[in-house]
Amino acid sequence: MSLDSPLGAETVNGDGFGFGWYPEDASRGTTPSIFRSIEPAWNDQNLREISRAVRSPLFFTHVRAAAGPPIQQTNCHPFRYENWLFMHNGFISGFADTKRDLTYAVDPSLYTHIHGTTDSEVLFHLALTLGLADGPIKAVGDAIRMVESAGNKAGVKFPMQGTIAVSDAETLWAFRYSSQGRSRSLFHSEDIPTLRGMYPDAERLSDFGDHAQVVVSEPLTDLPGVFREVPESTVAVLDRDGYRHEPFLEA
Repeated sequence: MSLDSPLGAETVNGDGFGFGWYPEDASRGTTPSIFRSIEPAWNDQNLREISRAVRSPLFFTHVRAAAGPPIQQTNCHPFRYENWLFMHNGFISGFADTKRDLTYAVDPSLYTHIHGTTDSEVLFHLALTLGLADGPIKAVGDAIRMVESAGNKAGVKFPMQGTIAVSDAETLWAFRYSSQGRSRSLFHSEDIPTLRGMYPDAERLSDFGDHAQVVVSEPLTDLPGVFREVPESTVAVLDRDGYRHEPFLEA
């Protein structure tokens, strides 16, 4: 998707990338590792070497097309705090006019952990401030509502756009939401046993465990039924029991 992202706002995402992962024995409270670079993902040999060698129960990967904030390593996703990983595909519209108020709303104990200049990192720290560790769905929702309130006061009609992924090492929450109701695309794979039944001759499926899942901004294959689209204003929750959809900030 760094070279070819036909459903994205930008079809080429060459302004850096990020790669996050939890250790094999990860449990809630485990600190993940991250590797970020301003190189295009397709041009980074270190990424190829690391991805061949690392084993993990949960990977986060992100390719970036800079929408305004400068191209620097601290602006590449994913962002990390303690056991949490966070990434965002989209933007806060009018962020220049709301940045001061939103940044000041971050808990002072978290403020020093903001190292870059992106709206996404501020959004992450707002969610942390508003109780991400106690309830991710509510905290992300409250952070988005704060963004929308600040944006509306500044005269921004549709302040929030995008999809968000966040994890605590055991569970992945993937959100699809925008103030306009026309969000960036979001998909997750069908479960592996179902796919094996649909495509019994697909030898590649034998490489995956029964509980393997992929969440992506757009499908990685054209094969029918492999990927399921996450609806608007929805959060997909993936854990050891599989996945489920829940409504999120419905009007």
